[in-house]
Amino acid sequence: MAWKAPTPALAEMSRRFFPTGSTRFGLPPRERQIKGQGRMMGSFTAAEPAEMKWEGVDDKLAKMVSMVNLDYAPERRRVREAFKDVQLQIDHPLFKMHYSGVKTMESIETNSKGFEIFSKSWFPRNSPVKALICFCHGYGDTCTFFFEGIAKKLAASGYGVFALDYPGYGLSDGLHGYIPSFDSLVDDVIEHFSKVKENPKYQSLPSFLFGQSMGGAVALKVHFKQPHAWDGAVLVAPMCKMGEDVLPPWPLLQLLTCISILFPKMKLVPPKDIAEMGFKELKKREQASYNVIAYKDKPRLKTACELLKTTQEIECQLAEVSLPLLILHGEADVLTDCSVSEALYEKASSSDKEILIYKDAYHSLLEGEPDETINLVLDNIVSWLEKRCAKTE
Repeated sequence: MAWKAPTPALAEMSRRFFPTGSTRFGLPPRERQIKGQGRMMGSFTAAEPAEMKWEGVDDKLAKMVSMVNLDYAPERRRVREAFKDVQLQIDHPLFKMHYSGVKTMESIETNSKGFEIFSKSWFPRNSPVKALICFCHGYGDTCTFFFEGIAKKLAASGYGVFALDYPGYGLSDGLHGYIPSFDSLVDDVIEHFSKVKENPKYQSLPSFLFGQSMGGAVALKVHFKQPHAWDGAVLVAPMCKMGEDVLPPWPLLQLLTCISILFPKMKLVPPKDIAEMGFKELKKREQASYNVIAYKDKPRLKTACELLKTTQEIECQLAEVSLPLLILHGEADVLTDCSVSEALYEKASSSDKEILIYKDAYHSLLEGEPDETINLVLDNIVSWLEKRCAKTE
């Protein structure tokens, strides 16, 4: 299909969203090899980042973290190593929870596509594992940081918890924040969790998917590809449809889709503050910045197109969801559409399904709400899992 120049109206809209100086095209200091993606000779990059200020962090460390290029996994790993002790001091309920009976394990293994994939697992130390919980993280996020507290709560309740950073996210290989194919990402997740479930120690145990936000879409896609492989799914604010407040106007969307064909790794100028829209409490919103390896830059064009296409596909497949289901969503969520979670509950063919809507709650139910809401959501999840495990005995 031949590409046509945009109309004057589209061109004007493009200038509004891509003001002069907001992005620049340049070459990296040297040719870089990104595992699984071939050689990268050039990219669209954001302007030099402003130096961040974190309470309790000395200026030298803050400057190092602010100025490092996180496009590549080795730098992300170096920054996380330098910053992880600071993260443990954060005054957040997920970091203040202490569970002495939990053991953890981290690893980096090369998958079938050549990516080095970071994964982490949490286990009860002094009791047998009741079931496996396989976690799918959200857009820009990691399987560490806030999720550490969630995973420890689950492990202390008797569950084996397994998580990975997708290619391009956290401590795994790949260009930071880049999703060239959502289906390929789902295949990476299936490959990793299949190896976990094939372990003789776990083959007889129930297994559950747990997805947050974009991870909810990942979990549903895993279920569609493996309809009989899982005993249930917990979906927290699942990305079945993006909120209207985060989508650009339709004409601009068409223009960006065309541009993404030519420049898939190019970064967008977001129209809204996503963190502000997702976290209800200001203090917890500020604490999210301590997850220094999370992707917080402008979304890459191909990534944005893949996310939109995925939500459109899922919205048409709600009736195909057949596994036991717990959906949890904030009533005031403007990032992922709460009404589509309600539609998922209504249309899912599963005979065992439950939905919990939290009044006035935002998108980040487990990270950005008041402490009592975070604890309530965690307790609701554990209670649901306990009942499902009892059914499988």
